[in-house]
Amino acid sequence: MTTPIDQTSAPSIHVQNLSYTFPDHSIGLHNLSVTLPPASRTLLIGANGAGKTTLLRLLSGKRLAPSNTISIGGLDPFKDGLEGVTYLGLEWVLNPIVRTDIGVKELLQSVGGDHYPERKDELVSVLDIDLDWRMHTVSDGERRRVQLAMGLIRPWRILLLDEITVDLDLLSRSNFLAFLKKETETRACTIVYATHILDNLAEWPTQLVHMSMGKVKEWGEMSGFEVDRRGETGNSRLGELVLGWLKDDLRERGPRNKGVGSEGTAYITGGFGGYGSEKRTF
Repeated sequence: MTTPIDQTSAPSIHVQNLSYTFPDHSIGLHNLSVTLPPASRTLLIGANGAGKTTLLRLLSGKRLAPSNTISIGGLDPFKDGLEGVTYLGLEWVLNPIVRTDIGVKELLQSVGGDHYPERKDELVSVLDIDLDWRMHTVSDGERRRVQLAMGLIRPWRILLLDEITVDLDLLSRSNFLAFLKKETETRACTIVYATHILDNLAEWPTQLVHMSMGKVKEWGEMSGFEVDRRGETGNSRLGELVLGWLKDDLRERGPRNKGVGSEGTAYITGGFGGYGSEKRTF
């Protein structure tokens, strides 16, 4: 008889030789391997299209990975009864109900706020939420704060975040990240956070994972990377490290659209690390 796996401790993440192909036969991930320890806070770094969202969705069990390629706390997130997984990504933040004439109190109650009153009160304070807000009258940043509170009220063991702080102001984002750091230090939980926004993050992660073209190029503890945290420019040094990675990735990959396309359309790729492109028709 198989001994049940303990699902009360902070889970580790093991990915071994993971490849994933989309229904249109394009390659999403190729022979990807990475190991993240329990109670870690990982920054998942890479340009748009590097495979970060695909990896997070596979880790969350939202997509089926090949057998024996993903283990979270000893379990397959898709096939086994993995408990306490919270994934907050693009489809979650586009939920239309949070743009209707509904109150914050009702929304928080609908996701278990009455069962976790202390967590609800803490998140309301951390995210500076007014319980009297009506969701159709607030700004995008205020709406995002409410959505984050909704997603995090129920305690989780593994939290997977995909670019969900983009609408937060500097203070709200700082307080939110401090809350997440405290969570990993006081509860049995693990976080993987994909983001392009590196301000005030030099002291936050325990691990870095660098992805490019569906592969992990490098990963490990923060102490293993040359990031100077001592001076006033500590955070910008992290930014310089990541910027260097992205420039190397762009040189390796090359332009998304080489030369002039059909009908006299030229595509010029540029921006921060190759993010986005400018189209000119002549």
